[in-house]
Amino acid sequence: MEKVSIEDVDIVNNPLGVHSVRKPVSRDLGTDSFAMNYFELEPGESFSGGLHAHHDQEEVFHVQEGTATFEVGRDREEHEVAAGELIRFAPGEFQMGKNDSDERVVGFALGAPKARHDFDEMESVVHCRECDEETAHDTVLTDQGAFAFTCSECGNEFTIG
Repeated sequence: MEKVSIEDVDIVNNPLGVHSVRKPVSRDLGTDSFAMNYFELEPGESFSGGLHAHHDQEEVFHVQEGTATFEVGRDREEHEVAAGELIRFAPGEFQMGKNDSDERVVGFALGAPKARHDFDEMESVVHCRECDEETAHDTVLTDQGAFAFTCSECGNEFTIG
């Protein structure tokens, strides 16, 4: 049995700098088969930083305060998730959650069947400078804590973070 208080979990943010409070609760609980991250998103911040899919993990977001807006699928269909509501994404489903409101959003991102994402199984949709359009990119977290992207269409590579 493990027990933690959200207040005691250290803040560990995304290297893209897209949120100010992300607390990896599952790390402090020592989970192996379940991921849990606590977020506080100020207006304009996001859970992840971009449209992406985890091919190895499903995700559920629970909004406790405020209203989060999720872009879903390659066509970026928007869905609002209010306090007390949840939204689920199947493995391979593209999504991005953000705070488009003027109020703070507080919530949890939950994932399974692993405690951490396998970045080799992650795909991001970002603008490719070579293709001059949004394309799918393989995504890797480097040893330096940055994200490396490789365009699936042309092979162009770039790093952020």
